[in-house]
Formats: sequence, C-alpha cells, structure tokens
Amino acid sequence: MTSNTTIYRNATVFTGDASVAPRESFAVREGRILAAGDLDAVRLAAGEAEEVDLAGALVTPGVIEGHSHMLMLGESLSKVQLRDAKTVAEVQERLAAARAANPEAPRVLGTSWLFDIFEEGERPTAAMLDAAVPDVPVILDANDLHSVWANTAALEAMGITRETPDPVGGEIVRDENGDATGFLIETAAVKHAWGYLDEVATDDDRDRYLAAAFAAYLETGVTGATEMSFGHPDLAAYRRILDRDGRLPFPVNAHWMLTATGDLESDLAQIAEVASIRDELAARYGDEWLRIAGVKFILDGVIDACTAAMRAPYANGELPGPIWEREFALPTAVAADAAGLQLALHAIGDEASTIALDMVQECIRVNGPRADRRPRVEHLESVADDTIARMAALGVTASMQPVHCDPAVLDHWQAVLGDERAHTGFPWHKFREAGVPLALGTDAPTAPHEAPNNLFIALTAKSALDHSREAYQPQRVFTPANALEALTLGAAYATRRDGEAGRIAAGYRATVVVWSANALTDAPEALLDTEAALTMVDGEVVHGKV
Repeated sequence: MTSNTTIYRNATVFTGDASVAPRESFAVREGRILAAGDLDAVRLAAGEAEEVDLAGALVTPGVIEGHSHMLMLGESLSKVQLRDAKTVAEVQERLAAARAANPEAPRVLGTSWLFDIFEEGERPTAAMLDAAVPDVPVILDANDLHSVWANTAALEAMGITRETPDPVGGEIVRDENGDATGFLIETAAVKHAWGYLDEVATDDDRDRYLAAAFAAYLETGVTGATEMSFGHPDLAAYRRILDRDGRLPFPVNAHWMLTATGDLESDLAQIAEVASIRDELAARYGDEWLRIAGVKFILDGVIDACTAAMRAPYANGELPGPIWEREFALPTAVAADAAGLQLALHAIGDEASTIALDMVQECIRVNGPRADRRPRVEHLESVADDTIARMAALGVTASMQPVHCDPAVLDHWQAVLGDERAHTGFPWHKFREAGVPLALGTDAPTAPHEAPNNLFIALTAKSALDHSREAYQPQRVFTPANALEALTLGAAYATRRDGEAGRIAAGYRATVVVWSANALTDAPEALLDTEAALTMVDGEVVHGKV
C-alpha cells in the first residue's frame, strides 16, 4: 500500500520567518504541510511515509510574486526584446529582422526599450520606427510600461489624429504642427496603445499569454502572484481557466486597475463595479485560486520619463503633478476601503507617496481602524524619511522590486534626478530599520521575472544584467534570511494570505520551492540565471522532479 504522506529530508528548510532557524525536514499530506522540524520529530508526526532526500538543498515557501502583470508578461515573452539594445539603430535592426522573419504578421510588437538609447534632449518618434518598419503597426512598450513608442501605421490604427484629446493623466506628445510624434505617455499609452491591442487580441491569444506567464514563473520557483493591472480582459481569461480546470496553476491575488477620470461620480462608479465583480467571482469560484483583493491607483508616472510626482523639480526643471489629484483620490479610496477592497497605491515619486499616505489616513479617519486593511504602496523609488515613518506608524506595506534598481538600468534614472536624490533611491534599509512590512517582487514584465536574479540584486545591489557594473548603494542590501522572508511570508502578508501561504509550517498549503543555489550559504552569484530545482503547489510537483 502506498503512503499518502511524503517526508522531505536532508534539506535546509527556511520556514518563511527570518527569526526562525532553518529546519532539516518537512512532511506533506493531502496538499498540506503536516510537520516541519528535525527528522525524528517529523517522522513521529508522519507515521508511515515515503521519504525523499533533498541532498542538503535550500527549501523555502514558494515565492509569491509581490507585483506582476500576468497577461502582459506572457505576451512580452513573444515580443521583440529591447532591454539590452544600446542605440536607436539597434532597435531598428531588431525590428527589421523581426519583420523579415515573419512577413505575414499584422504588426510588430516590442518591449523594454530604455530611455538611455536616445541622445540628450531627444525623444522617441514615429519616424525612427518608420525607417525600419513602415508598412505595419509597430508598438513598443517602454521598460517601465508607462509609455509607448509607436510608428505612423500604429498611430493610424489607433485612430489618433490632431483632434484626439489627451486623457486625464496622460499625453499624446505632438510636434509644432499638432501632429502626434509617436510617443504616448502614461494614460495615453494605456488608453490608445493597450486599448488597441486589447481590441485585436483574441481569447486564444490571451489564454496563451496567461499559460506562458504561469509556466515562466513556476520555472523559477514562483507559486503565487499579485496581479496589478487586472481588468475585464484578464478576468475573462482567468474565468476560462477556472471553468476548464476548476483551479489555476497557482493562486493569484488581483488588484483591479482604476482609471483617473477627473469626475468623482465616475471614479466612485468604478469602485461599485469592482466590488460587485469581486462578490460575484467569489460566489461562483470561491477565492482559493483567484481573489480580487482590491484596487490599484496609479498615483504618478515614472522617474525615467520625468512623470513621477516629486516634491522638488527634476534636473530639467519639470515638476509634474500626480495622475490622481487629492480631491478625487481621497474620497475614491475611502469608498474602496469601505467596500473591503485593499488599496494598492503606485507611488514612485516622493510627492506621490505622500498622497498615498494621505489616502490611507483618510480611510482610517472616515471608516475607522481595521486590522485587515493592510494597505500597500508600490515601488517607492524616491521616498522621503517622513513618509517611511508614517508607513511604519500606519502599518502600510512597502512593495518594492530589486530588479528596478539593477545598476544597468539606472543611468538615465539618476541623470534626470540630477542631485542627491540620485543616490538615495530604493532605501530598503530605512524601511527595515523603521519596521515597515516589506514585500518583494519584480513588476514583470517591466523588469525580468526570474526570482533568483531578483534575490541576487536584493543581496548585493549589483547588476544581474551587466556584471561589470558597480553596486548601487550597497549599504541597502538585505540579509539572505530577510530577503527570503520578504519574497515569501512578506508577500503573503501583503496579500492577506499569510494564514495559508508563505510558511512551511503545520497546516499551511504545501507550496514550496527547492532552489538550485543556497542563498543562505552560497555566494550570491550562484543564484544568477538559475531555475528552481523543484516547484511544488499544494503537494504536487509542477516543475522539476523528485
């Protein structure tokens, strides 16, 4: 008779809690952790069991991706990759090659171009892309996913003319004649470029994108994701998987992406719609696999494009305002909070994170204190000390992405700030010292999705893309245990799933990863470009083999 219990022994078992010493074994029964500890105790708890020797490998709870865009990630894996392109000419060469390789394709899509490729004062133009591919639409997402570079055919396909107005919080960049130049910023990119791609994508396309994202994450030990750009196309794709399989490859916590309309009634209507969809989804499927946890406010843009809301001007003198003004942001946040929707607040600039904390405080003032509120601020690239102190006082989670400060992508980021702020970004150490809860992620596909490389940057402040680069402010780095906690239990806490995930402890879901390199004992460089040796979801091995 085959036992339904498996003991995994001879391992370094990090439980998810940095304050707890690693265990040497754990047992799994019926998709749950039965016990974790020394081998004799685990054997006593397990009784008759099969045993698997893990040869001393590091085992942790499965990584919970703290900030992701699943459909975009899956789609981006098939796009022309531009993150390592050094010049406009190199971008043009890659686009021309992609067009020649697939002449029947109706459009050419690319991703992850960097502002560094442009000469000082130069901006992306359609003419640059027309020189490489003039006959079909070319749409290229910036590395940060906050702007789009498009050719003339794409502008025509999107229906952008001289009369097309700028949306709230965005800009269709125009020349002196009023014609669109091919550069769409913030909500203009979302509305026109992403809206157009949503229209031309089929259900089969979206299903393929989502499957690719799940597979890519499982390969590197990610067993849960926090979806940060959820909307109707995403919802339909996830429903199709749930209707077909009754489950997802791993649990996903979704935040519905709100649109700043400049009209409070419209903003509040969005909250009512999301709450209704959340309730209907939970009634139909439960929330074991897919949960609409809350809403996402994009309060500002990004530093590279000089659209992040800062307290002081950029080096070029610009001082843009936020995408969500306080008069709309605060009452909309209060409505979301009253509906039990968790706040996820995109705030890259120090002024935006100030607004984010104002929103949290307004929710507490109007709706009263609540233990399960767990608001979170995303990115926090340039943040003031007083904001960190407020976050600690209010129990607000800092959701941050080490891959965003890979030194290989920071040159332009530092240049546009141009002062001491260029050297004080991403202050992980200050959050830790203040006692702010931390959750780490990648924001894929704005950055590489691989968990081992993300962990490498957290441990070293060095580049996973260009090993010749010097570390960026290495005093910020995590200890291995603290970084692993932020990737697992910290992210589970931020998604309000810490009662079932993020720990290797009795009663928790048996969702774990066996790493190919041991971050607790090996040199961090051993992590680079590795896959998980084994990934398990609810006791089932879904990547690698025992």
